[in-house]
Amino acid sequence: MQDLPNLILIGPMGAGKSTIGRLLAAELSRQFLDSDHEIQARCGADIPWIFDVEGEAGFRQREEQMITALTELDDVVIATGGGAVLRESNRRRLRERGTVIYLFTTVEQQLKRVAKDRNRPLLQRPDRELVLREMFDLRDPLYRATADVVVRTDRRSPRAVVNEIVRRVQRIIDPFQAKA
Repeated sequence: MQDLPNLILIGPMGAGKSTIGRLLAAELSRQFLDSDHEIQARCGADIPWIFDVEGEAGFRQREEQMITALTELDDVVIATGGGAVLRESNRRRLRERGTVIYLFTTVEQQLKRVAKDRNRPLLQRPDRELVLREMFDLRDPLYRATADVVVRTDRRSPRAVVNEIVRRVQRIIDPFQAKA
């Protein structure tokens, strides 16, 4: 695909942003960057530790700085953390610096995918489903307002999702060629 902008994956935890992002980057011969992993690498600390020491506000500040840095790169696939859309500055930067793809998944699917994951500070509570539903209600409108494309990931293989993303992004870039 020629003239392909940065591809930026947004969506809730458990939507498959990292898995799909790696496959998408490989498919397009691009570098894959995960904002959460980059934060951990640069800080030398994992996200639960950052939340414990700096709180969510401190983490969100680091996240904003990382999104600024990553979106200044070219020819990359970026996976953001689920809460990246909470700040207007992040939403604006994501829209300005690439094609934003919202990987939509249901709360039920999220629960299955993150059931045993202990690396998610916001879910270290007994009422995980309630937390996920509240986050969904708050964030889904922000994901939709930020995204150029919405792709459902429930009960689909990562490869099928990647194929759909490639098709749909190609239609955005060159709608006439995509119809041929």
